Amino acid sequence: MNMLNEELRQLVKQVQKDQCETNVFELKSAAQGCPKKLYDTLSSFSNQDEGGTILFGIDESNFEVCGVYDANDLQKKVNAKCKEMVPNVRAHMSVCTIEDRQVVSAEIPGVDYSQRPVYYSGKGISKGSYIRSGDSDAPMSEYEVYKYQAYKKGIHDEQRIVEDGWIIKNEDRLERYLNAVKKDRPNLFSTLQNHEILKMMKVEKNAYPTIAGLMVFSEYPQGAFPNFCVTAVAIPGPNRGDEINEMIRFTDNRRITGSIPEMLEETIDFIEKNSRRRTIIDQNGRRADEPEYPLRAVRELVLNALIHRDYSMYTENAPIRVEMFSDRLEITNSGGIYGRMPVEKLGYDSPETRNSVLTNILEKLGYSENRYSGIPVIRNEMRKRGLPAPEFINYRQEDSHLYRWEMNCEAQFFCG
Repeated sequence: MNMLNEELRQLVKQVQKDQCETNVFELKSAAQGCPKKLYDTLSSFSNQDEGGTILFGIDESNFEVCGVYDANDLQKKVNAKCKEMVPNVRAHMSVCTIEDRQVVSAEIPGVDYSQRPVYYSGKGISKGSYIRSGDSDAPMSEYEVYKYQAYKKGIHDEQRIVEDGWIIKNEDRLERYLNAVKKDRPNLFSTLQNHEILKMMKVEKNAYPTIAGLMVFSEYPQGAFPNFCVTAVAIPGPNRGDEINEMIRFTDNRRITGSIPEMLEETIDFIEKNSRRRTIIDQNGRRADEPEYPLRAVRELVLNALIHRDYSMYTENAPIRVEMFSDRLEITNSGGIYGRMPVEKLGYDSPETRNSVLTNILEKLGYSENRYSGIPVIRNEMRKRGLPAPEFINYRQEDSHLYRWEMNCEAQFFCG
């Protein structure tokens, strides 16, 4: 639906008042003709949920109305440029007169996640895909392009085959998993050999483990992927680089390895060990100490990071990071939020699953429920402690999730 004249006038007034472009507004003077380069903005606006609006007839240098050279011809040329995008961009064009000069708006709708990235056909998908960063258009990284393509093609990287093999297999855990699978569908799985079940469940293929199988059942997955681990540090101050007596940078520093079940428990132990504690008096007058961070919430956060991180080749050098500052806890993992789920819906709607095989394995073993209850549990635990509800933010520049938890009863999580 095209913008009404009064809406367009109000938009121009707001831009002039703010004296800046934004992640959803781009200015082009177009006084001397149609701008030759529009594909970067057409791409970046199309590749974000909120889309964006290009305003023609506003001088980018002083935000004054300069008017377009010819509103009719400009619309034709902009639409022609939209057809050079893959898939084609459908711009909604509007025209109005401001200060006796014509101003044209092109509203660019965001396309569905499954159709991204929208790119300029003249440069191809790898070089013609853009993303909005503040008030400018930035070329997508190779990894950002891959994430969209992997989603579109249904690629699940935790199902990749690991040709280095099992290294050391935890036979007890594997037997427990096989028993759980057979119990779930006895009529089907009771007649199959174990290797057939593992192949069907995508734990292994041709005697080679998948990444999902390796991360759960190998005693040391880091033999194949050294940085599929957790690095945990306790920092004495509120900032990275803070030191004690200009000597002690970390009060605790640990590289946590092993399978996901082992890393889960050892990371929780690290956080509990380095947490401040508070004394509480129960209703019977008994004193008890408890960690400042609710450990049930901590468990959900660490498990979420281990299960939902990106296991693609692009993130093989990115460990999960746990950083305990004097005033907060931060947990960072790679990959960003998977699929269409907007940040504000986390914990309220059922998300799409990046690593469905890994999630299923850990559910069968009893480590996770796979019922999308993790974030609600975190919120409930914080509410019980009288802490603010968590906030989640997705950081494009790091392609990662960041959970930040402020202490001193000012708790927040940031996911990004």
